[in-house]
Amino acid sequence: MKNAKIIKGILQIGGSVLLAVLILYWMYRDFDWAEFNDAVSYQMDWTWMLLSMPFGILAQVFRGMRWRQALRPLGESPRLHSCINAVFLSYAASLVVPRIGEVLRCGVLNRKDGVSFPKSIGTVVTERVIDSLIILLLAAFALLVQMPFFVSFVRETGVSLSVLIQKFTGAGYFVTIACGLLVLILFLVLIWKLALFSKTKGVLKNLYEGIMSLRHVENKYLFFGYSIAIWLSYYLHFYLTFFCFPETSGLSSMAALVAFVVGSFAVLVPTPNGAGPWHFAVKTVLVLYGIGANEAVIFVLVVHTLQTMLVLLLGLYALAFLQLSKTRSWHAENIE
Repeated sequence: MKNAKIIKGILQIGGSVLLAVLILYWMYRDFDWAEFNDAVSYQMDWTWMLLSMPFGILAQVFRGMRWRQALRPLGESPRLHSCINAVFLSYAASLVVPRIGEVLRCGVLNRKDGVSFPKSIGTVVTERVIDSLIILLLAAFALLVQMPFFVSFVRETGVSLSVLIQKFTGAGYFVTIACGLLVLILFLVLIWKLALFSKTKGVLKNLYEGIMSLRHVENKYLFFGYSIAIWLSYYLHFYLTFFCFPETSGLSSMAALVAFVVGSFAVLVPTPNGAGPWHFAVKTVLVLYGIGANEAVIFVLVVHTLQTMLVLLLGLYALAFLQLSKTRSWHAENIE
């Protein structure tokens, strides 16, 4: 039984990594790497990349602060640094095993601060619901605001939707359909696991309490303020990178919002940090806005690589900090 679980885990990790590698290979199979080196060495403005990095950190810090606030109505009082570093570590862990981070950060709080594992899982579910609503609202807003652009684009260029569809290669269709199916499968697997999880004695009640904790948050305005700050930070973390390259620096903030929203949906595909699907989705949006294909693939490769390195560095910092920080003497020895 144990060997079967190990094999299953290896297959899941291997499958997600393989998908990312295949998509990236397809995108960069004929790429001119000399052009990439030239762009990074001589054309890229690194100042804007450095300015974007603090917002990537702030997004995770605000997430840790919001999570702590959601736990308080449940009678849990984790330390702020524990929450923030648990979030740092969770994102880094998801680079290795997609989606493992949410469970890991709850385990960290249980071990370091004695927070009930099922209750904290429930608050994570609440967070995910709120984040999903926010990204859907952003998608609707971006579509409404940019609709005149797409209408004008079709009118001025004479390019119809059917022509755009014809330009979408067979491989492009395959990647899109495959990613969509994987997201659906992931959703069904999560429902199935949650159903099994809820059969454990006492877990369903704690899970429900965690999900409903939002009703009892002391300062709802602060909670939603954190939520807005999280996504604004994510957006600025992405948008400021547009100014790193001459080709993308002329795009509007709304064009960046469209690419940001599409990329946010792409990372739902279970690959390490959305590698592959994110590259493909954002590159497609940039090309639609008139950026050359080569310039677009350079942009997504540089931005995704550096932002992933930031996630990894934060995770390593959190791992060291949590190892050195004291564990509360009254913490739970086992997951409740």
